[in-house]
Amino acid sequence: MKIYVDADACPVKDIIISEARNLDIPVILVTSFSHFSNAEQPSGVETIYVDSGADAADYRIVKLAQKGDIIVTQDYGLASLGLPKGITVLHHKGFRYTNENIDQLLQTRYLGAMARKSGQRTKGPKPFTEEDREQFRKLFKQVISS
Repeated sequence: MKIYVDADACPVKDIIISEARNLDIPVILVTSFSHFSNAEQPSGVETIYVDSGADAADYRIVKLAQKGDIIVTQDYGLASLGLPKGITVLHHKGFRYTNENIDQLLQTRYLGAMARKSGQRTKGPKPFTEEDREQFRKLFKQVISS
């Protein structure tokens, strides 16, 4: 099992790294060159840099991840590509993408995009809270322990 993180805007990288290290599970952070850092990662953590293109990180993650791996992303499109491969996909707000919820999530995203395209204003995502962090930690620990 490996954990792939869509890392450009992931607010729970610290939780993922800490909990994965406890169980000696490799973590791969996939991020764009625009977020390049010389900072050393802890052992067991690898960073893969990709072009800054819109879906470059998503495509690299889908190419690398295999059945039994975990992907952490807020991108519904990436989630929809990982699920058919038998990959567990988690959102940083502490919910699991499933075959049962992905169609509704994609439909909601599409309707929001169409509304914005037609000039309507839509609400953005709610702020990330400490409760969200703890919800993610609880789910993540459960998933990597099973």
